Amino acid sequence: MIPFLLLAAAEPDPDADALARAIATMTIEEKAAQLQSTAPADAEADLPAYDWWNEGLHGLARNGYATVFPQAIGLAATWDVDLMHQVGDVVSTEARAKFNAKPLGANRRIYEGLTIWSPNINIFRDPRWGRGQETYGEDPYLTGHLGVAFIQGLQGPDPKYPKVIATPKHFAVHSGPEAGRDGFDVDPSPQDLESTYLPAFRLAVTEGKARSLMCAYNSILGTPACALSDLMNTRLRKDWGFNGFTVSDCDAVANIHMFHHYKLDAAAASAAAIKGGNDFNCGTTYAALPQAVKRGLVTEAEIDTALTRSLSARQALGTIFGATSPWNRIKPSEVGTPAHRALALDAARKAIVLLKNDADRLPLKPGSRIAVIGADADDLGVLEGNYHGTAQNPVTPLDGIRRQFGAANVVYAQGSVLADGAPVVMPETAFAADGKPGLKAEYFASPTVTGTPVATRQDRRIDFNYTRVAPLPQLDPKGFAVRWSGEIVPPGPGRYTLAIDIPACWKDCKTHDSVRLWVDGKPLHEGLLGKGRVELPFTSDGKRHAFRMEIDHAGEDEGLRLMWLPPAEPLLAQAVNAAKDSDVVVAVLGLSPDLEGEALQVTVPGFVGGDRTEITLPFAQQRLLQALRDTGKPVVVVLTSGSAVSIDPSLADAILAAWYPGESGGTAIAETLAGLNNPSGRLPVTFYKSASDLPAFIDYGMKERTYRFFTGTPLWGFGHGLSYTSFAYDQLAAKSGSTSAPVEVTVQVRNSGARPGEEVVQAYLVPPASKSRGNGMTTPVLQRELVGFQRVSLKPGKAGTLRFRLDPRSISSVSRDGTRQVVPGAYRLWVGGGQPGTAPGLWTDFTLTGEAQELPK
Repeated sequence: MIPFLLLAAAEPDPDADALARAIATMTIEEKAAQLQSTAPADAEADLPAYDWWNEGLHGLARNGYATVFPQAIGLAATWDVDLMHQVGDVVSTEARAKFNAKPLGANRRIYEGLTIWSPNINIFRDPRWGRGQETYGEDPYLTGHLGVAFIQGLQGPDPKYPKVIATPKHFAVHSGPEAGRDGFDVDPSPQDLESTYLPAFRLAVTEGKARSLMCAYNSILGTPACALSDLMNTRLRKDWGFNGFTVSDCDAVANIHMFHHYKLDAAAASAAAIKGGNDFNCGTTYAALPQAVKRGLVTEAEIDTALTRSLSARQALGTIFGATSPWNRIKPSEVGTPAHRALALDAARKAIVLLKNDADRLPLKPGSRIAVIGADADDLGVLEGNYHGTAQNPVTPLDGIRRQFGAANVVYAQGSVLADGAPVVMPETAFAADGKPGLKAEYFASPTVTGTPVATRQDRRIDFNYTRVAPLPQLDPKGFAVRWSGEIVPPGPGRYTLAIDIPACWKDCKTHDSVRLWVDGKPLHEGLLGKGRVELPFTSDGKRHAFRMEIDHAGEDEGLRLMWLPPAEPLLAQAVNAAKDSDVVVAVLGLSPDLEGEALQVTVPGFVGGDRTEITLPFAQQRLLQALRDTGKPVVVVLTSGSAVSIDPSLADAILAAWYPGESGGTAIAETLAGLNNPSGRLPVTFYKSASDLPAFIDYGMKERTYRFFTGTPLWGFGHGLSYTSFAYDQLAAKSGSTSAPVEVTVQVRNSGARPGEEVVQAYLVPPASKSRGNGMTTPVLQRELVGFQRVSLKPGKAGTLRFRLDPRSISSVSRDGTRQVVPGAYRLWVGGGQPGTAPGLWTDFTLTGEAQELPK
């Protein structure tokens, strides 16, 4: 007799039923349309139009005013997990605030959705990569744990009701070069893949619980990443348990046939992506899915699976099919709040790394007369980095130093361009109106310069971000006009080039802005700019020139800058004179998002296509810095960049790395110079001396890359950072145990200096010698590996005890075949304020016994 079992009926899932009913109404063409980034409205399926593409790398991007935090590499320099969580939370709050400003069922255009394509957790393996600024640096452990915190901050505390959906990217093995990225093939060894390129993504999925993930442009071992089933299906879904939706990098599906030549046409490429594990297409190539079904390349059932995963995300966000979300209550006013601005300032403070401070040159003495020198000292783009929002009250370094030390104590000179042949924003010193630096600016409420201006003010320079905003509250972002007038005040005679630069909108654009420019009454330009930049040569006798410029802002173009290429000698002379007339020089030098970034159209010495060919400070700035040093005045360098810049330490008494520091960067820099902020940032990347220290940029092998495998002597190492106080370590202990259990570590840290400060305590593991060495020329030799870090704030004379718990995965070693094991043997552990030999700290030894334990992939 067969036992009779009474089974409870399964609870109906109304959300799943609503989703299934909606999909059942769709034709294959309608399904394909919903799987592309700009999805149309579908009335029968009850779906409003929705653009899936939104960005939140270091603040909500490209959709008007938002809190602009330091660029991601700057956030990484904080080494602060709690801060990263808070930043993610602010980004998601502001995304919801903007989303909630419209009715729930409203159609959404690009950058208005709740699917956020951030963070970028690729490993910054080579400082020449222009997009390295978007990452959390070169170390898998640091990247992974900062990424987890940011993802959890974005998505919120309730798995049932995500605040937004995070999309870590670009999966996987992606870090330049920008040129050729659409068809580039990467051939990582199994060891490098497992030990370097995948750990952060694994953490993002298994611990961060990211609900989306973006695949990369490149191929891996000959197969495009977005069609690589071993990666997207087996590793991601089977091994790591991912159950969200995947999305291609933008146009990566098209690249499968257009650049990788892996398939012959769009239909075959789309089928390969679906079968390879990519659900969603950023782009339009999935429009060929109906043809792919007809040709038998993919089934409609497979497409339904991808569509179910994708639409489930919108449903979980509480935006379709009558679903609700507690986050719908966030008010539209919760953008750029005082608390959000305070967090941006805190992040900028913590991101600053004190690289050098000879004879305690910093902090500066009160009452010092300061010469602020450098193009990066007063450039909005240097604050913002890339993938940014529009800051309401941005503070440049020059602004911040004037406010902190008093405008009467500060003199400014631009000194040089950033790189030979690359225009920079025209400085305030190049203009005059009504006896003051800058220009008279008249603002009109009409889309053309007509009628009476509604406001008149003095603009120090023409350097504005108009992305879905207006420069004044009484103006309409979709239509206003401005006239600037005054004089050009050249630093000397010579040949000049003016450059009108408009970041042109490229999607949903109906028209572009029109600009007119006159010098000495002669028109140099009149008409639409469209994409790119217009360069206008003129020759000056060194005397003042009448100037007028107008813009009709009638579309979605994203700002306006007036830039220049002046003759080098008179600009340098201005800087030297300013330095001689001051007590101390603060030289704000480095790079800018005009030189390093994603797929840039720039080719000047040291830079190509957004990447760098050299990692040293560009020659124009080297020359400037040497001239400033030759004045005999003390020199403090503030480096602003998105990557490591090699600079001769002998040319400065003190050096700060400030990155691209966000909307409050100038305030944070000035507070640090004054001693109100004790610098506590640490380098998330190695500062090499020269590009010659590195393997070829296109080589993805980790041999001689990053602090883990580099055998040379860096300029400044990963984890380096000084303080205005000092710290001492004592009582380090690590308990020996078995290969199957965590290792418990304790250490005491004391502030041994005279100022309050924060120490970033770092733990580095050296595994048993036989396992730390490679076998063969292509296998990297592991030097040491970060296995833990904590921030601790201490007053002078105070101490605290910190505890680390090293889990088996942190302790494990990866062999040449990609197998990860915890091996028995003698381990060495360093805990200190930086890497061994570069900062105070202690060594200890512990032993693991038992059998080798293989860990899951």
